Amino acid sequence: MSAQGEHLSNSDLAKIFHTIADLLEIKGENIYKVLAYRRAADSLANLGGDAYEVWQAGELNQIPGVGKAIAEKLDELFRTGRLGFYEKVKTEVPVSLVDLLQVPDVGPKKAALFWGKAGVTSLPELEAAAREGKLRGLPGIGEKSEAKILAGIEALKRRSTRTPLGVAWPAAQELAAWLRNLPGVKAAEVAGSLRRMRSTVGDIDLVAAAADPKPVMEAFAHHSKVGQVLASGEAKTSVELKNTLRVQLWVHPPEQWGTVLQYATGSKEHSVHLRELAQDKKLSLSDHSIIQPDGQEVFYSEEAEVYAAIGLPWIPPEMREDRGEIQAALAGKLPRLIERGDLIAELHSHSTWSDGHSSIQAMAEAARERSLKVIAITDHSVSLGVARGLKIEDLQRQRVEIDAVQAKLGDSIRILQGTESEILADGSLDYPDEILAKLDVVIASLHSSLRQPRAVITERLLRAMRNPHVDIVGHPTGRLLPDREGADLDMDSVLKAAAETGIALEINAFPERLDLDDIYARRAAEMGIPLSINTDAHQPDHLDLVQFGVGVARRAWITPDQVINAWPTKRLLDWLKHRTKG
Repeated sequence: MSAQGEHLSNSDLAKIFHTIADLLEIKGENIYKVLAYRRAADSLANLGGDAYEVWQAGELNQIPGVGKAIAEKLDELFRTGRLGFYEKVKTEVPVSLVDLLQVPDVGPKKAALFWGKAGVTSLPELEAAAREGKLRGLPGIGEKSEAKILAGIEALKRRSTRTPLGVAWPAAQELAAWLRNLPGVKAAEVAGSLRRMRSTVGDIDLVAAAADPKPVMEAFAHHSKVGQVLASGEAKTSVELKNTLRVQLWVHPPEQWGTVLQYATGSKEHSVHLRELAQDKKLSLSDHSIIQPDGQEVFYSEEAEVYAAIGLPWIPPEMREDRGEIQAALAGKLPRLIERGDLIAELHSHSTWSDGHSSIQAMAEAARERSLKVIAITDHSVSLGVARGLKIEDLQRQRVEIDAVQAKLGDSIRILQGTESEILADGSLDYPDEILAKLDVVIASLHSSLRQPRAVITERLLRAMRNPHVDIVGHPTGRLLPDREGADLDMDSVLKAAAETGIALEINAFPERLDLDDIYARRAAEMGIPLSINTDAHQPDHLDLVQFGVGVARRAWITPDQVINAWPTKRLLDWLKHRTKG
């Protein structure tokens, strides 16, 4: 832990509180105490501003999920850089046990079991015990369970070390904004796979335009968040930030801005294809210019000019993966990709009725502030106990509150009552059909038993999709980036069922999910399957995460007409009404 509290970032704080929650749950602590730390961790991880500045302003209690006890612990962290309660818990439960929770199907209870009955305190010890057959025979653990644990550990070893989009994006945007304010900098943008909105990235690429690159790169190398300079040349500097993210900055004169930005954005395959087209025209495309057949070097200050010189319209960065975008551009058939401003509805959000951090009114007002016309409150269903799922009688009381908030806000926004219904082990849903029929929106989601065999979990999802009251399949594979692989679904069967039933598939914009991914989202759209881009918001500022879902959709070549929450309000509501009637 940092020796100075002010050096603790939001992500550092969130990690501390998540770890406390994990250790307490392994210890067998009261679940409500555990959930309090989890809610605080989630709020800190997704807080729009700097928690340290909030502390300085004396407003910690304004952070959703932060009550008096949590606020006192944050105060201690910021004052001293340490937390006595955290240190105490680590003496009671080995902190290395938290690593076991990365293994699919190993939850806190199993981690406690392996610790208490087999002396396992770390991931290597768990693997060794499983390979030696020492886990079978423990309560609830047989040979199959032991084999699944080994398979899960192997999956962890295959996990990418790339950085999730949701972590890299805000860091890159902050650096780009800082660069734009430096003397002599005319422009600065994010490039690379981050600009193409890939779900994970290797390094962060930044491009700046300045007549004199040297002072810009020197200032960048001495940025307060830079841990070490890895390499530095005339036009490029590579650094590692204190949080271990690697960043490379390209600085070129403004007249070369367009060519450099195109080159630094990639992808490699897209750029190779562009070079081949340029060669067909006797042109030589480099990272900063185009050389004409007569040897003249031409610079381009705008990216669109680079494409025009090769005979193409400008191609959106998200499409630049050499998946047919250049052929479509040559044929004049580039689609009009969906944009954030096209979305008029949020159809997947949570309130304090389940595991959300804000009231229905606060969520509705936040949606209205973002120019949305419709918001669906889709709190969890009863079986997802960890998320405080609603019982049937809770739904009835929630409807009363929604009606009251609707009356208060009038026609400024339409509030729908829905549910994110847990898909049970046999594919049935939490609520009976007569209850589902009364709801405006029904989302069916997988949250548990994601490691079931392909045939079993696919049939489980298909059965839920056949329920005529289900409107949307939420985050279909259930993946969590970078920690949890999605379910091993037969996606061909899922897509076929969606096409047959007319159900919508969700592109979940929460950066840890981004599920469906762009590959399956494009296939779905090509099959005529409606899509829904939702944030899965648990507090008002989560609504801004929609940009990541839009990025996935743009990578999938999705147009507004293919997304139900980009439809006009009447069309959307009519579609939902038709779905509900089954």
